[in-house]
Amino acid sequence: MKRACLLLLVSIVPVAFAENWTPETTMRVKLVDDIRVSPDGSRVIYTVGEPVMTDDKSEIVRQLWLAKSDGSEEMQLTYGEKSAANPQWMPDGSGIVFTSSRGDNKTSQLYLLRLRGGEAEPLTSGKMSVSELAVAPDGKSIAFSATDVREDEETKSKAKEDYRWVDEDPRYHRLYVLPIAKNGDGKREPRKLVSADYTAGAGDASGPPIAWSPDSRSIAYVRPKTARPNDWPTYDIALVDVESGESKPIATTRAAEFSPFFSPDGKWLAINVSDDPPTWAGMGHVELVRLESGERKTLTGTYDAQPDIAGFSADGKRIYVIETHGTVDRLYAIDIAANKVVEVTSANEVFSAANINRGATHIGLVMQAVDRPPEAYVSRLDRFAPAQVSYANDAFAKMPMPKTEVVRWKSKDGLEIEGLLTYPIGYKPGTRVPALLVIHGGPAGVFRQTFVGNYSPYSPVVMAQNGFAVLRANPRGSSGYGQKFRYANYKDWGGGDYEDLMSGVDHIIAMGVADPDRLGVMGWSYGGFMTSWVIGHTKRFKAASVGAGVTNLVSFTGTADIPGFLPDYFGGQYWDAFDLWREHSPLMHVKGMSTPTLIQHGEADDRVPISQGYELYNALKAQGVPVRMLVLPRQPHGVQEPKMRLIAIKSNLEWFNKWLGSGGK
Repeated sequence: MKRACLLLLVSIVPVAFAENWTPETTMRVKLVDDIRVSPDGSRVIYTVGEPVMTDDKSEIVRQLWLAKSDGSEEMQLTYGEKSAANPQWMPDGSGIVFTSSRGDNKTSQLYLLRLRGGEAEPLTSGKMSVSELAVAPDGKSIAFSATDVREDEETKSKAKEDYRWVDEDPRYHRLYVLPIAKNGDGKREPRKLVSADYTAGAGDASGPPIAWSPDSRSIAYVRPKTARPNDWPTYDIALVDVESGESKPIATTRAAEFSPFFSPDGKWLAINVSDDPPTWAGMGHVELVRLESGERKTLTGTYDAQPDIAGFSADGKRIYVIETHGTVDRLYAIDIAANKVVEVTSANEVFSAANINRGATHIGLVMQAVDRPPEAYVSRLDRFAPAQVSYANDAFAKMPMPKTEVVRWKSKDGLEIEGLLTYPIGYKPGTRVPALLVIHGGPAGVFRQTFVGNYSPYSPVVMAQNGFAVLRANPRGSSGYGQKFRYANYKDWGGGDYEDLMSGVDHIIAMGVADPDRLGVMGWSYGGFMTSWVIGHTKRFKAASVGAGVTNLVSFTGTADIPGFLPDYFGGQYWDAFDLWREHSPLMHVKGMSTPTLIQHGEADDRVPISQGYELYNALKAQGVPVRMLVLPRQPHGVQEPKMRLIAIKSNLEWFNKWLGSGGK
């Protein structure tokens, strides 16, 4: 997620917003990320991303901002057409190291911006692309992960000889160390620390894949077998001696082990550990590894069994983690000696991008709520009282906000289900309005109390502005409600989760809010699967929108970049349980579908290939069902380009206005 150019932005961001929410308005909510407090706790660096939409551009550009930790003296540090991202402080607070593809660089490179003034200095160059970085505690070097460079790639492409063998000769990430001081020739030469054929210091897991020891002599790094998303269960952790380049395994069990954090005294490593063997719904805990002996200590489990480590306290007695609890996020401290979890926060905010500074005195994070856009906050770690330090989204304070509340209901089997109900702007109690059921992805996703104006192809605030009530339900299988709840849809997609959703719709009808004759349903990924399933099992919805939906379990598994995903959820390969896979595929229930359906799909989607959308489109079209399919060129599983995001929101709004009544009438 990276950012861009102030001059170009002037053409798309007016001085004052319109009174009402439109699809265009949601595109102006800025992205705040990468919150890093200085080692002494006095200042904070963060990134702000804005969309650039001109005749020849459609991208999110991020720039670095600096402020004091009390929220004063906010200022923009970087400018230009290219993003600046992944900032990290020099240990003495004198400068910022970050990544960018600015200037002549076509790939992500390292830069050093000294805060005393001057331009950012390039530290690396060439074809390799830097993905992760960590500055040594002594300030003398930087560790980074970069992809392999294949010098003949461009030549082979021009000669039309760019064939490839599937799963052979993978592109690895290598771990390098770069001295900050120049050598006698006035150069900085990166040194490859790890040459073995596995990905070093990269991966999709939460938390840092690279961590320096406090004495700057060694680096702990995550090393999956390859960088392919399907290989996350192979995550393990090794330790490399910086001087000799010798690596030794630290955590290499059958579980996935990731997110290494050194204790302040350098004797222990805190890591995230999955269940054994790893399962895709996600279950884990925190462990401590004593580096001298290899002794491992499993810490007490957390509420949702999905803790994200933020770091140690300064005295090494506590480990801070963030975890979802229902529709909110909470900051917790694990007391190591007592082996118990202590709740640090209990309000209804949603946290993300949490980072503890080098001195473990302060924590920086992004905080938001349903009626408050995301901003950067800083708090002392010993007494949590976050102070706002960024004001990137101040313009939205005067915008009308719909009411959003947490609602709960009992499913068909008595299980309590929770969701978020957003009312139309200006809603009059007792009035029945058209209602939209939105289904999240995952299926282990979760709808949290994030700002309703954030980008979504199913924008709650845009739909609320147009007279719709929006129910975002968290059916069984969702995160945030404990391990048992999250695994309750194994071998049962379209079973209990379907009943959870339908009973949620019944609930908002019984509340007197939803008009039972004007219902719509929509969702992305697993939400697209479930939307396809819904329209094959009920005709109560007058319109549907399927976003990047899994529609055929067998062909999905044969073409997706995560072929291990569904065999985990369904207890084996489809050839061993064909009837189960067939019964739970929406395409096997397509006969008789009649709900007008909009399909949206990224053309470059490796996670849920676009063929899944075409299968549903052609089946509906063959039966004469009103159907349209929007192909989004260049887009992966999550829509990235602002112009593509805009058409996704607009086409959904137009579709539901058409079939449920324009303006909610």
